Amino acid sequence: MTIDLKSQNPVHSEKDAGEPLNLFNSPVKDNVAVTPTYDKAYYGRLFDDIVDQYRMDSPNADFTALRDAFEFSFASHTGQLRQSGLPYFDHIIEVVRILAEQRMDQTTLIAALLHDVIEDTGRTYEEVRSKFGEDVALLVDGLTKISGIEFGSLEIKQAENYRKMLLSMAKDIRVIIIKFADRMHNMRTIESLPPKKQERIAIETRDVYAPLAHRFGMARIRWELEDLALKTLDSANYWELSKLVLDKREERESYIEDVAKPLREKLIENDVQAQIAGRPKHFFSIYNKMKRRNKPFSEIYDLLAIRILVDQKVDCYKALGVVHSTYTPVTERFKDYIAVPKINGYQSIHTTVIGPDGRMVEIQIRTREMHQIAEEGIAAHWLYKEGRLHMDQLDRQIGWIRQLIDRQKDADPGEFLEDLKIDLFQDEVFVFTPKGDLFSLPKGSTAIDFAFAVHSEVGLHCIGAKVAGRLIPLHTELHSGDMVEILTSDQQTPSTHWLDMVKTTKAKSHIKRFFRNIEMEQSVTLGRNLVEQSLRELAPRQTLPDLKPELEKIAREMSFEGDTMLLSSIGRGLTSAQSVAQKFLARTAIKEKTETGFFKRLIPKTKTDTRGISISGVDNLLIHFAKCCNPIPGDSIVGYVTRGRGIHIHRNDCSNIKEALTKDPDRGVAALWEIDSSKTFTVQIRIVGYDRKNFLNDITQKISSADTNIVSADVRTRGHETVNVFLIQVRNISHLNLILDKIRKINGVISADRVDATGAKALTD
Repeated sequence: MTIDLKSQNPVHSEKDAGEPLNLFNSPVKDNVAVTPTYDKAYYGRLFDDIVDQYRMDSPNADFTALRDAFEFSFASHTGQLRQSGLPYFDHIIEVVRILAEQRMDQTTLIAALLHDVIEDTGRTYEEVRSKFGEDVALLVDGLTKISGIEFGSLEIKQAENYRKMLLSMAKDIRVIIIKFADRMHNMRTIESLPPKKQERIAIETRDVYAPLAHRFGMARIRWELEDLALKTLDSANYWELSKLVLDKREERESYIEDVAKPLREKLIENDVQAQIAGRPKHFFSIYNKMKRRNKPFSEIYDLLAIRILVDQKVDCYKALGVVHSTYTPVTERFKDYIAVPKINGYQSIHTTVIGPDGRMVEIQIRTREMHQIAEEGIAAHWLYKEGRLHMDQLDRQIGWIRQLIDRQKDADPGEFLEDLKIDLFQDEVFVFTPKGDLFSLPKGSTAIDFAFAVHSEVGLHCIGAKVAGRLIPLHTELHSGDMVEILTSDQQTPSTHWLDMVKTTKAKSHIKRFFRNIEMEQSVTLGRNLVEQSLRELAPRQTLPDLKPELEKIAREMSFEGDTMLLSSIGRGLTSAQSVAQKFLARTAIKEKTETGFFKRLIPKTKTDTRGISISGVDNLLIHFAKCCNPIPGDSIVGYVTRGRGIHIHRNDCSNIKEALTKDPDRGVAALWEIDSSKTFTVQIRIVGYDRKNFLNDITQKISSADTNIVSADVRTRGHETVNVFLIQVRNISHLNLILDKIRKINGVISADRVDATGAKALTD
């Protein structure tokens, strides 16, 4: 079998497979011609079967309330059909059945019966609240997609729907439990949808909902969602895998029995009551192993797994001793998730041993309670029948949602969705502080991630780290068991390149927030300077009154919260400084100077005038150097106010800036160099010459002798000619010319010149 699944990117579904077709109030979709088959007696019997089974697990439930919810939902959905042509109420009943099998409480079942009535039937939140209470109404509202708002794209709309769902989950985790049941049934019946829509929903299921189920420790839900997504996205390989696994079933069960038999005997000898059974790997897991290792099914040998269930935690370690005394362990594949549970609450001992015939067998050892939690996750903690919740366990498992929402409350939808996916990691490392406090981090996390996990202030001021007493760079990747000490300084602040080094959303969000705060301050200052500059141009001989009182009024007129937000908008290039200056002059009755356009005055001044924007270096978050022309000190420059990204500095002779200023001259600003001589700037040079031995070595030596650094090099040779493109760091134009002069004197050099970045896009949006 060959795995060839093309890379799938998350796309946002419009509506799940359960989308109803209303025969009475709206046109039939997708040309589905069907006849209503709403038989209340039939659905009543299905519901009674669910209730009878549920009564055995929850004898104290309010079955009258459940019946009322059934009646309300049935009446609301009557006449609606699914894309398959079946009554929509089929979906409602099956969602309730899934949740009843998980032994969820009656509030969850009532909310499941009503989960689509607000979104799809015209019922209101107030109707649901008045009939079934606040808790049910909040759950149903949390499951209702946002409507009535125009979004810029499907991606933004779906991101906001995720955000709404997570906000509801943070208040009541039962929202996601119902959503999992809803998505599971939709995936089971997805075949009736058009292929493109099937693909969108399956990708979303695989990339968002299955990882969410894993994050909440709901293994059974995760496995089924992943397998159903695979079945939709790659049905050929899914069915081939199914056949291969079925064909090997007898052989697999026989081998597992050969492994288990001596273990049973020794466990009895050691007074350990245990249940041993084979654990089938789900198809998606096998599929990923084949794809990751680029091997056929016949060469995937670690498909065999055995699970040992015992009564007490101490028995887990007794059973482990029996396993290791019976079979040779593979030491590097031993993990104790009982001593150090996974972030989703999962507890088990994992060990891999060499079984009969030299085959590797994975063995998991856990208590029965641990097994229930491993299979059902957060649903296993719902003990309403005892009148209480394991709130401490639930809080640990949903705490990350609250933290994510708090960190991302000011983030744009795209950033929120990106961070949600990052947070849905599966592999973890466990790191300790010198005091022994344990932190769980995603695999690949660095010392900076750990610093922010300890405390945001520790992260913002970290300057270094020690692992086991040894100094390490901040970008060092951490490993399970590391004891990390963070070194801090009040003078230290984050650097922009930290964003490329960190893995956790907590670190990313705090670093971005730090820069946003600085950018806000600088954009306000820049906005004020731009308004003042425009006022000097429009009324050069006038004495102007204090800006603030009038700017406050102008800000309110323009629907800004205050003058700070108005000035920030100007500094970010979103609002015209000239228009605000004109409003100010009109309000203060000062005559405007209109005989010369701003653009006509600007261009000459960029060459001779000492006024304008001073550039203090690349660390200035609002000053960026255009990659299309890479200006360096000594070049004649001009600034351009971009939308939301500060000022970009171009060389005056840059074709991109000439075109941009022609279209929108008001966004140009005068710029002057005021650079510390220790600052360096990246510039690209190209050297063409005749290839010979040590030619490249001679070039790099000349560059190094000029007290500069090579950032990157691209060397290409064709026949006897060689073209060498270097990115180097220089202090100014004189420094660059010195380097080029040195290179031109090298034997075999034909030309050595500065070049603009090939294909660089002008940042003038």
